[in-house]
Parts: sequence; C-alpha cells; structure tokens
Amino acid sequence: MVLIESKIIGFDDFITWLPERSEYRYELRDGEILEMPKPKGKHSEIAGEISGKLYLEIKRLDLPYLIPRESIVKSIDGKSGYEPDVIVLDKEMLAQEPRWETESIITQGSSVKLAIEVVSTNWQDDYAVKQIAYQALGTQEYWIVDYLGLGGRNFIGYPKQPTISVYYLIDGEYDLHQFRGSDRIQSPTFPNLELSIDKLV
Repeated sequence: MVLIESKIIGFDDFITWLPERSEYRYELRDGEILEMPKPKGKHSEIAGEISGKLYLEIKRLDLPYLIPRESIVKSIDGKSGYEPDVIVLDKEMLAQEPRWETESIITQGSSVKLAIEVVSTNWQDDYAVKQIAYQALGTQEYWIVDYLGLGGRNFIGYPKQPTISVYYLIDGEYDLHQFRGSDRIQSPTFPNLELSIDKLV
C-alpha cells in the first residue's frame, strides 16, 4: 500500500481521478489516495473461489443478488471509498443507488448483502478501518478471510491460524463469529453455504 497523494481530496474528485485501466487498485482513505497491488496468486484464487461458491448459491436459490466484477463502496462520511475483494449486492436495492448505473458506486449499506476482504499484509485495514466503515454504513454482513493467519492476536487469537471472521449487523453493531480449520462457516445471508477455511488454503 502506497500513499499516492498527500493532499486531502473529496470522494467525487477521487472518482474523477481514478484511472480507467491500471495495474493497481486504488482506494480513498480519509481523503488520501492509496495505491494497492491488485490481488495475485493465492489471494486472487481465494477471492475467485469464494465468489464462485456464492454465485452458485445465488443461482441455486434464485436469489435477487449479483456479484459485480468491480464496485466502489463510499463511506458514510464521504471521506473514503473501498473496493472489496468480493461483494454481493441486492438487485432490488440498486434502483435506489443514484450512482450505480453510471459509476458502479454503492452509497447505501442496504444495497450490500455481503462484503468480503481477503487479508494481505495490510491486515490492520481489514480488521479495524474497513470493519468500522462497513458497520457505520449499515452493511449487513462482512467477512475477513485471513487465509495466512496474519491478523493480530486481538483479532484472531493465539496461536495464530487461518481464520474466517464473519461480522453480522445486529441493532447497528457487528456480532462476530470466527471459523477455523474444517468449521463450516455460518453465514446469515447464505445459511446453507458449504465453505470452510481449510478448503480454501
């Protein structure tokens, strides 16, 4: 993660600045543009595997959801914009998203059924910064897939091990459940999903 512009800019200026094609991903964090490498190798493989499993579940149950290739989630204070590794959107709610059709921007937590971050070396962002941002926006469910067990002890315990953390919104705050080894993940949005961390690593 590299700071691109130390000058504070607004969300709309960030969207205008965003390159159409780049070998990097960019996020806006408290008004600063950060350059992030695009997922590669195992990180990309795991995000793709999860996306595929969710897609099959959506089709099997004929749910009104979609998994876009790209989208940016605008924070509730408008100072940040995130591009999750995987995001599941509610098609019915997208009609109320003013910037979806023209810019693939999500501004309301009610449009997001599930946001997923696959952990890389900047694990603090996923566990602290983004978790708080998704909760504030009202994103119903948020996963952190820590396939290398990189997160701090306060987040994944000790000894560290690969962990999927599932946060689900209850009365405006996230309730946390963690899954390790062969534990089948318990997802309120996808209750019959067959997924465990040991099948991903």
